[in-house]
Amino acid sequence: MRMKKGKARGRDIPATVTYLAMEARPSGPLAPPPLLKTAILKCEHPPVHFYRYLYDVVGRPYFWVERRAWSDEKLRALLSDEKLHLYVLYIGGVPGGMAELDFREPGIAQIAYFGLTPEFTGRRIGPWLLHHTLELCWAQPVSRVLVNTSTLDHKKALATYQRAGFTAYARSERIVPVPADFLSS
Repeated sequence: MRMKKGKARGRDIPATVTYLAMEARPSGPLAPPPLLKTAILKCEHPPVHFYRYLYDVVGRPYFWVERRAWSDEKLRALLSDEKLHLYVLYIGGVPGGMAELDFREPGIAQIAYFGLTPEFTGRRIGPWLLHHTLELCWAQPVSRVLVNTSTLDHKKALATYQRAGFTAYARSERIVPVPADFLSS
């Protein structure tokens, strides 16, 4: 049998997506800070290549593939929107995580992307970064913070969001088409 030339086929991965909301600033105990040198900085006019780096290094283990297919122009337009805020967690001077916050819908803060690089995952930094991310959200004129997570995300993601004060309001099933080059790299 002869194979067709062209792009190698990837695979489709099923996922359950849980949609969560928070209606008020959390008042529970704070996650302890990591015993590391940390800084959370807002990226002002982030270049596309830097965003692609963060998106890939943080999202690769969890099959973040959607924005990999976006053109530079489409990403540049998104990143230049004043209502989209990108924060980077630096640990010891190197990028250790990211939080992308979308304020384009009035009164709503959407945590669009959130996570740590593999080197810092599993070290109890996530809940601390989430607390700071929520403070950044509630510092804006919002009445609701939204986030979603899927069964492809870190195994503790859903529980971490719920411990922070989020409540699930919907679930859906979806198929994530993962390109072959993503699986081989």
